[in-house]
Amino acid sequence: MTLLSVNTNNPLIDGRQSARAMMVRKGVQVLLRDMRHAILPELTLTNGRRADLVSITPKGEIWIIEIKTSIEDFRVDRKWPHYRDFCDRLLFATHKEVPLDIFPQECGLILSDGYGAHMLRDAPEHRLSAPTRKAMTLNFARVAGERLLAAEWATGSTFEER
Repeated sequence: MTLLSVNTNNPLIDGRQSARAMMVRKGVQVLLRDMRHAILPELTLTNGRRADLVSITPKGEIWIIEIKTSIEDFRVDRKWPHYRDFCDRLLFATHKEVPLDIFPQECGLILSDGYGAHMLRDAPEHRLSAPTRKAMTLNFARVAGERLLAAEWATGSTFEER
């Protein structure tokens, strides 16, 4: 299934994200941009799993943020521990209606209201190996470039024209 479609208003929505998840994502993206991170939503990893948000900090750290919008969403999704192999820091993001005590202490925690977000708990660092960091950085750059080109094709203009 294609995760990027140039035929929709928002090519990063493939029908699997709820309105609440999109609200959480938007607020987290505001926070990460304020922290000067480069951000990509819905990035497929080499193990075939798809991370909700991947960011690269100004220092080159790779963060993965997993969005959870309910207790049930957290309980049924057991793929998140596999993300740790692809990031320096693993965090969860949620909203005020989800009890915060369900999230593991060994991960960071972000609370989002859709307009911004607040880092409630920093994520402990688990430094990536050099080959994994290079592979993740190249994947991030390649996908970002493909999405930029797809956006230009979809709008019929280049970003220099804007």
